[in-house]
Amino acid sequence: MSLFPIFLKLTARPCIVIGAGNLAESKIESLRAADAQVTVIAPHASPAIADLAANGEITWHQREYAAGDISAGTFLVVTATDVPEVNRAVYLEATSKSILCNAVDDPPYCDFYFPSLVRRGDLQIAISTAGQSPALAQRLRKELNAALPLDLGPWLTELGNLRREVLQLEPLNEQRKHLLHDLASREVCGFDACPSRAYARQHALTNPRDGGK
Repeated sequence: MSLFPIFLKLTARPCIVIGAGNLAESKIESLRAADAQVTVIAPHASPAIADLAANGEITWHQREYAAGDISAGTFLVVTATDVPEVNRAVYLEATSKSILCNAVDDPPYCDFYFPSLVRRGDLQIAISTAGQSPALAQRLRKELNAALPLDLGPWLTELGNLRREVLQLEPLNEQRKHLLHDLASREVCGFDACPSRAYARQHALTNPRDGGK
Protein backbone atom coordinates (compact mmCIF):
# COMPACT_ATOMS: atom_id res chain seq x y z
CA MET A 1 0.00 0.00 0.00
CA SER A 2 1.36 3.41 -1.00
CA LEU A 3 0.44 6.46 1.07
CA PHE A 4 0.18 9.98 -0.32
CA PRO A 5 2.06 12.40 2.00
CA ILE A 6 0.23 15.69 2.42
CA PHE A 7 0.04 18.69 4.75
CA LEU A 8 -3.62 19.62 5.02
CA LYS A 9 -5.22 22.99 5.83
CA LEU A 10 -7.87 22.44 8.51
CA THR A 11 -8.53 26.01 9.63
CA ALA A 12 -12.23 26.33 10.62
CA ARG A 13 -13.06 22.95 9.08
CA PRO A 14 -15.49 20.81 11.12
CA CYS A 15 -13.83 17.68 12.51
CA ILE A 16 -15.46 15.09 14.77
CA VAL A 17 -13.68 13.01 17.41
CA ILE A 18 -15.51 10.02 18.88
CA GLY A 19 -14.11 9.29 22.33
CA ALA A 20 -12.52 11.57 24.90
CA GLY A 21 -10.02 9.49 26.83
CA ASN A 22 -6.24 9.27 26.71
CA LEU A 23 -6.30 7.92 23.14
CA ALA A 24 -8.21 10.96 21.95
CA GLU A 25 -6.20 13.67 23.74
CA SER A 26 -3.23 13.88 21.38
CA LYS A 27 -5.48 13.67 18.31
CA ILE A 28 -7.62 16.53 19.56
CA GLU A 29 -4.51 18.59 20.27
CA SER A 30 -3.21 17.91 16.75
CA LEU A 31 -6.50 19.06 15.23
CA ARG A 32 -6.58 22.15 17.44
CA ALA A 33 -2.99 22.99 16.51
CA ALA A 34 -4.21 23.15 12.90
CA ASP A 35 -7.10 25.44 13.96
CA ALA A 36 -9.77 22.87 13.14
CA GLN A 37 -13.30 23.24 14.52
CA VAL A 38 -13.43 20.21 16.83
CA THR A 39 -16.56 18.45 18.07
CA VAL A 40 -16.19 15.56 20.53
CA ILE A 41 -18.81 12.90 21.19
CA ALA A 42 -18.27 10.80 24.32
CA PRO A 43 -20.13 10.04 27.57
CA HIS A 44 -17.02 10.78 29.65
CA ALA A 45 -13.90 12.89 29.07
CA SER A 46 -10.42 13.11 30.49
CA PRO A 47 -9.80 16.20 32.66
CA ALA A 48 -7.78 17.84 29.88
CA ILE A 49 -10.55 17.40 27.30
CA ALA A 50 -13.23 18.46 29.77
CA ASP A 51 -11.27 21.66 30.42
CA LEU A 52 -11.07 22.40 26.69
CA ALA A 53 -14.84 22.03 26.46
CA ALA A 54 -15.43 24.18 29.55
CA ASN A 55 -13.25 26.91 28.06
CA GLY A 56 -15.17 26.81 24.77
CA GLU A 57 -12.17 25.58 22.79
CA ILE A 58 -14.02 22.48 21.57
CA THR A 59 -17.64 21.34 21.51
CA TRP A 60 -18.42 18.28 23.64
CA HIS A 61 -21.62 16.25 23.28
CA GLN A 62 -21.66 14.21 26.48
CA ARG A 63 -23.23 10.99 25.22
CA GLU A 64 -22.51 7.77 23.36
CA TYR A 65 -21.95 7.79 19.61
CA ALA A 66 -25.07 7.02 17.61
CA ALA A 67 -25.54 6.24 13.92
CA GLY A 68 -26.15 9.50 12.08
CA ASP A 69 -23.70 11.55 14.16
CA ILE A 70 -21.37 11.94 11.17
CA SER A 71 -23.00 14.75 9.23
CA ALA A 72 -22.35 15.33 5.55
CA GLY A 73 -20.57 18.61 6.24
CA THR A 74 -17.89 17.00 8.39
CA PHE A 75 -14.39 17.27 6.92
CA LEU A 76 -12.74 14.36 8.74
CA VAL A 77 -13.40 12.00 11.64
CA VAL A 78 -11.24 10.42 14.32
CA THR A 79 -12.63 7.58 16.40
CA ALA A 80 -10.69 6.82 19.56
CA THR A 81 -12.88 4.76 21.86
CA ASP A 82 -11.75 1.60 23.62
CA VAL A 83 -14.53 -0.39 21.93
CA PRO A 84 -13.37 -1.74 18.54
CA GLU A 85 -16.94 -2.32 17.37
CA VAL A 86 -17.79 1.34 17.92
CA ASN A 87 -14.66 2.51 16.11
CA ARG A 88 -15.46 0.33 13.13
CA ALA A 89 -19.09 1.48 13.05
CA VAL A 90 -17.89 5.08 12.99
CA TYR A 91 -15.42 4.27 10.21
CA LEU A 92 -18.12 2.60 8.10
CA GLU A 93 -20.50 5.53 8.55
CA ALA A 94 -17.82 8.07 7.66
CA THR A 95 -16.62 6.24 4.57
CA SER A 96 -20.20 5.69 3.41
CA LYS A 97 -20.42 9.49 3.26
CA SER A 98 -16.98 9.90 1.62
CA ILE A 99 -15.51 11.44 4.77
CA LEU A 100 -11.94 10.57 5.75
CA CYS A 101 -11.66 8.63 9.01
CA ASN A 102 -8.93 7.46 11.35
CA ALA A 103 -9.66 4.65 13.82
CA VAL A 104 -6.87 5.02 16.38
CA ASP A 105 -4.66 1.93 16.72
CA ASP A 106 -6.69 0.02 14.11
CA PRO A 107 -4.80 0.48 10.79
CA PRO A 108 -7.23 -1.45 8.53
CA TYR A 109 -9.91 1.09 9.51
CA CYS A 110 -7.89 4.19 8.71
CA ASP A 111 -8.00 6.39 5.62
CA PHE A 112 -5.07 8.36 7.02
CA TYR A 113 -2.55 8.17 9.84
CA PHE A 114 -1.31 10.74 12.31
CA PRO A 115 2.46 11.00 11.82
CA SER A 116 5.06 11.45 14.50
CA LEU A 117 5.93 15.10 14.15
CA VAL A 118 9.07 17.18 14.65
CA ARG A 119 8.28 20.88 14.71
CA ARG A 120 10.32 24.06 14.69
CA GLY A 121 8.00 26.99 14.01
CA ASP A 122 6.69 26.60 10.45
CA LEU A 123 9.04 23.69 9.79
CA GLN A 124 7.33 20.33 10.20
CA ILE A 125 8.88 16.93 9.58
CA ALA A 126 6.31 14.14 9.55
CA ILE A 127 7.25 10.49 10.03
CA SER A 128 4.94 7.60 9.16
CA THR A 129 5.40 3.85 9.13
CA ALA A 130 1.92 3.30 7.60
CA GLY A 131 0.81 1.87 10.93
CA GLN A 132 3.49 -0.83 10.90
CA SER A 133 5.41 0.45 13.93
CA PRO A 134 4.33 3.64 15.72
CA ALA A 135 7.13 2.93 18.20
CA LEU A 136 9.73 3.25 15.42
CA ALA A 137 8.16 6.50 14.23
CA GLN A 138 8.35 7.86 17.78
CA ARG A 139 12.01 6.82 18.12
CA LEU A 140 12.93 8.52 14.85
CA ARG A 141 11.06 11.62 15.96
CA LYS A 142 13.11 11.79 19.15
CA GLU A 143 16.36 11.39 17.20
CA LEU A 144 15.45 14.11 14.70
CA ASN A 145 14.20 16.37 17.46
CA ALA A 146 17.53 16.06 19.26
CA ALA A 147 19.50 16.70 16.05
CA LEU A 148 17.72 19.86 14.88
CA PRO A 149 18.71 23.28 16.31
CA LEU A 150 16.13 24.83 18.63
CA ASP A 151 16.30 28.18 16.80
CA LEU A 152 15.45 26.68 13.43
CA GLY A 153 11.89 28.08 13.55
CA PRO A 154 12.87 31.75 13.92
CA TRP A 155 15.61 31.31 11.30
CA LEU A 156 13.06 29.87 8.87
CA THR A 157 10.80 32.88 9.46
CA GLU A 158 13.62 35.24 8.52
CA LEU A 159 14.52 33.08 5.53
CA GLY A 160 10.90 33.33 4.36
CA ASN A 161 11.00 37.12 4.73
CA LEU A 162 14.23 37.28 2.73
CA ARG A 163 12.78 34.99 0.06
CA ARG A 164 9.89 37.43 -0.42
CA GLU A 165 12.39 40.28 -0.78
CA VAL A 166 14.28 38.33 -3.43
CA LEU A 167 11.09 37.54 -5.35
CA GLN A 168 10.41 41.29 -5.59
CA LEU A 169 13.95 42.14 -6.69
CA GLU A 170 14.86 39.26 -8.96
CA PRO A 171 13.26 38.24 -12.28
CA LEU A 172 12.10 34.66 -12.65
CA ASN A 173 15.12 32.81 -14.02
CA GLU A 174 17.72 30.19 -13.14
CA GLN A 175 19.86 32.78 -11.31
CA ARG A 176 17.01 33.49 -8.89
CA LYS A 177 16.53 29.78 -8.32
CA HIS A 178 20.24 29.32 -7.51
CA LEU A 179 20.21 32.38 -5.25
CA LEU A 180 17.29 31.05 -3.20
CA HIS A 181 19.04 27.70 -2.79
CA ASP A 182 22.21 29.49 -1.77
CA LEU A 183 20.40 31.60 0.84
CA ALA A 184 18.83 28.47 2.34
CA SER A 185 22.32 27.41 3.43
CA ARG A 186 23.29 30.79 4.91
CA GLU A 187 22.61 32.33 8.30
CA VAL A 188 19.77 34.83 7.91
CA CYS A 189 19.05 37.42 10.59
CA GLY A 190 16.23 39.85 11.11
CA PHE A 191 18.06 43.18 10.98
CA ASP A 192 18.41 45.16 7.77
CA ALA A 193 22.21 44.94 7.62
CA CYS A 194 22.18 41.13 7.80
CA PRO A 195 25.04 39.78 5.60
CA SER A 196 22.66 37.43 3.79
CA ARG A 197 20.33 40.32 2.94
CA ALA A 198 23.28 42.36 1.72
CA TYR A 199 24.35 39.40 -0.40
CA ALA A 200 20.88 39.10 -1.93
CA ARG A 201 20.71 42.82 -2.72
CA GLN A 202 24.16 42.81 -4.29
CA HIS A 203 23.06 39.87 -6.44
CA ALA A 204 20.04 41.91 -7.55
CA LEU A 205 22.22 44.92 -8.44
CA THR A 206 24.41 42.78 -10.69
CA ASN A 207 21.35 41.17 -12.31
CA PRO A 208 18.85 44.05 -12.68
CA ARG A 209 15.37 43.63 -14.08
CA ASP A 210 14.68 44.90 -17.57
CA GLY A 211 12.68 47.87 -16.34
CA GLY A 212 12.95 49.85 -19.57
CA LYS A 213 10.92 47.49 -21.72
